[in-house]
Amino acid sequence: MEVKQTGIEGLVEIFPAVYNDSRGWFYEFYREDTFNKSGIHYKFSQENRSFSKKGVIRGLHMQLPPYAQAKLVTVLQGRVLDVVVDLRPGSATFAQVYYCLLEAEKCNMLMVPEGFAHGFAALEDSVFFYKCSNIYHRESENGIRWNDPQLNINWQVQNPIISDKDQQLPTLEELLRNSVISR
Repeated sequence: MEVKQTGIEGLVEIFPAVYNDSRGWFYEFYREDTFNKSGIHYKFSQENRSFSKKGVIRGLHMQLPPYAQAKLVTVLQGRVLDVVVDLRPGSATFAQVYYCLLEAEKCNMLMVPEGFAHGFAALEDSVFFYKCSNIYHRESENGIRWNDPQLNINWQVQNPIISDKDQQLPTLEELLRNSVISR
């Protein structure tokens, strides 16, 4: 397993060892002792899988403490542009956006720590899979509008398909002004 540092503390891209032969391929998606050796020490309590048609943008989602979630994300089919925003109070990279191309053929993953808003754009029909360090808690759910003018995210999608719920999310400035999050 190769762990690539992203320049944002705790946010790492993971490339597992993939074993190919005439029958197909195999890789370990998650193995606690291997992850621990790489400095990744999360316990996961929930797994989710979603299907998104090409052009769908989901996010930017997060859960507030005490239900904040770290997420280990990947795609099982297709390709997505994964996007995270550091919203950890006091972080040197607060409000920094990070882009990661997740591709089923590469089997790559992104380990997203607690305190990040997370979303993705389906660049083709895609099956997205993620493990969460905490359970979903509706009352703790929050996020940032996908087209936040301050973040100016390039989703690489023409005519995006976005849920009504995601269209109604606040901007980063609104979250700060209303003390939902702090620098």
